[in-house]
Amino acid sequence: MHGKSQRKEMECSVLSDPRNAALIVRLHFHDCFIQGCDGSILLDDTYTLKGEKKAATNIHSLKGFEVIDKIKNFVESECPGIVSCADILTIAARDAVILVGGPYWDVPVGRKDSVTASFELANTNLPTPDESLVSIIPKFFYQGLSVTDMVALVGSHTIGMARCQNFRSRIYGDYESTSVKNPISDNQLNNLKSICPPIGGGDNNITAMDYVTPNLFDNSFYQLLLQGEGVLNSDQEMYSSVFGIQTRELVKKYAADSLAFFQQFSDSMVKMGNITNSESFVTGEVRKNCRFVNT
Repeated sequence: MHGKSQRKEMECSVLSDPRNAALIVRLHFHDCFIQGCDGSILLDDTYTLKGEKKAATNIHSLKGFEVIDKIKNFVESECPGIVSCADILTIAARDAVILVGGPYWDVPVGRKDSVTASFELANTNLPTPDESLVSIIPKFFYQGLSVTDMVALVGSHTIGMARCQNFRSRIYGDYESTSVKNPISDNQLNNLKSICPPIGGGDNNITAMDYVTPNLFDNSFYQLLLQGEGVLNSDQEMYSSVFGIQTRELVKKYAADSLAFFQQFSDSMVKMGNITNSESFVTGEVRKNCRFVNT
């Protein structure tokens, strides 16, 4: 029963604001890359616990916690103490993708919620928008994910928004040299510059990473990379970097074949969702409230 109510909550949330889909997928990704998919990202700071929400990679970019709270409350009222927050987040990410037109996949469940969080790992394990391909790939390898997984998972940017602070260096840097010179791409660059001034603020202004179909989960994100119009340095590098021999071929493949992208994305999401926190097998629990460890 709780599967149905959880989906309903997610549905209402995405219908009220399609951006919520991207936020939940992102939350799940940030959770899994910090000590495994254990719900550690959901913990609020307390006197005794320093959470991950205020780490540099998270502080301005993570939202959607209320969506998870709502789902959790619903699930707890139906069947208390059964479904972990980590499982809820993993299932919500899958449902979010479906709701914006993406593929379905089966989510293995049985995760436990951690009783710890790691502010330090949040600052070191997560890829950042201005990192080079050469330093991002090892971060995926470290999690047991391949280059193929990486290129497919980044495809979730087809529904995401980027903050000016994270694309400023790109639009005032090599955007012109990567993009195909045509009126549409020039127009897009001017548009980005109007959202994000070179200096003097606007850090939190946002823009869609896929301006063609911002609220639809499809492969147009990769088509934009072929045109050199990736909003983030880290995204465009997959196609434009001299080191991106393997990544470039994958970008071309997914740009040409949305089914291949959907299949790989599903497989890679399952793989990512299976990154475990071995410690929480022993000490883990099913939190009553996703923001706090049970007392």
